[in-house]
Amino acid sequence: MTDFGAIDALLAGAWRQVPLPPVGERRILREELNLSRARLAQVLGVSPSTVGGWESGRDPSGEMRVKYAYFLDGAKAQLAADSARQAPVDEPEAQVVADTGRAVGQDDDVSVLATPQPCVLCGQPVRYQVAGFPQHLDAAGCAGAPVDALPAAEPTPAAAPAAAAAGVRRGRGRAGGPGQEARGVKVVAAGRRVRPADAPDPLAARVSSAVAAALAEHGGDVAQATAALVKRAIPDAMELLDQSRVGGRYDIVAHPWLPDVLRKQSARGADQIWEGRPKWTRPELPPGEHEVTALDINGAYLSALKTHLPLGQLEHSEGGQHDRRRAGVHLITPPDWDHDACLPNPIGSRDEPGPLWVTEPTLRLLLRICGPKYALCDPPVIHESWTSGATEGLLEKFRITLKDARDKAIADGDDVTLEYVKAMYSKFVSTLGESNYNREVYRTDWMHLIRSQAFANLWWKAHRAYDEGLMVVRAMGTDELHVAGDWRAVFPEGRGVSEVKVKDVYTVGDTTPTTPEEA
Repeated sequence: MTDFGAIDALLAGAWRQVPLPPVGERRILREELNLSRARLAQVLGVSPSTVGGWESGRDPSGEMRVKYAYFLDGAKAQLAADSARQAPVDEPEAQVVADTGRAVGQDDDVSVLATPQPCVLCGQPVRYQVAGFPQHLDAAGCAGAPVDALPAAEPTPAAAPAAAAAGVRRGRGRAGGPGQEARGVKVVAAGRRVRPADAPDPLAARVSSAVAAALAEHGGDVAQATAALVKRAIPDAMELLDQSRVGGRYDIVAHPWLPDVLRKQSARGADQIWEGRPKWTRPELPPGEHEVTALDINGAYLSALKTHLPLGQLEHSEGGQHDRRRAGVHLITPPDWDHDACLPNPIGSRDEPGPLWVTEPTLRLLLRICGPKYALCDPPVIHESWTSGATEGLLEKFRITLKDARDKAIADGDDVTLEYVKAMYSKFVSTLGESNYNREVYRTDWMHLIRSQAFANLWWKAHRAYDEGLMVVRAMGTDELHVAGDWRAVFPEGRGVSEVKVKDVYTVGDTTPTTPEEA
């Protein structure tokens, strides 16, 4: 073989690595098809965290790279075919200005998306958004809105600008702002918007579909169906969380590096974070007999999902300043507490003096009650912190979906769904740390913060009871508050997450009868 022949053979046998789309497009392509990381990972034979890594900057290699590239190319092709079916026409009332991507005419809050996003009504990819909500402009093309309830289909505006735009605008409507009604969603047709009477909620449908499938699989046996649903609560919760994050404006780090304060000191030991669990009983009672009602706080962990959670890897800082735009854990010297005779200590039942690591909810609670409005204690001294940029709405869609499913199950007397939903949010919180049962998210900091938020919520209920003239007798854990007095004038009774229910009623105090001489 000549030298040139050897070169030809070398070139013929060379293997060129399959190209992949830019990192910023990979997650968008998956989300536009309404596919979760878990589903894609199952098909590819990897873990969801591996898919998350590919979407964050790491590249697969070998055969896995070929498979992943095949999926991304297929996703592009499918989205392009869906867009092509929405044939653009020249409509004078909804012209598109190519350089701005804005639709003008009767509806000037219609804009064009550089890359298709899921319709908020039917979940299919669309290239337009109204008041910040991606949705179809053609009523007949929207699977989420009954065609017979909407006007006849109208032509759609011109095609979107080139997909080479640097980023994707993820708009959100403001409460009470233009284009937002009871459900915050409208459909555009013939230059005007019409809100469907009952647009389906794809997240809620996941819960109801899982329950229906379990009942069908077990022949309607409630006990067996409930047991099966509780057993799969963790993966189902993670799937629901993944779907609730579709279209979200924040990316999260699912497996961040953790500082030593968040690592267990031994195999069966705990880390250094103090969650502030109250285990408090009023040391003395006024003379006489008192009827005490033990109140059960409904859905304590479910409500606590609304808390400031760090998005990325925690970063270290020193000094006494607190940045409300960030969240994490903090080493503080807590203030003295002089109200133990009537209210529990906000940092919980702790006997050891000196600095301790507390969570964001505990610190915010202390900072709030030391201010001029309450003036209950001195400010805590902050020595150092591990924090990241944070948001309070990170789990909001996830929380609202579970809350609505819980409320509906209670109203319908549906114990299967109720137990399933309870297992989803309680196990979600308990397995966020280093758990063998949940490997999709390792956020020990989230676990501590959510638990602490539940304790802080209980403390505020105790303070409200005290402020309204009730006698607070005991506060335990996250969901138990014992009070004496007319508690129904303070707390609504019921099974909703904003309500309380009676757990027990008992009598305390001096019940020994007295004689007239003793009196």
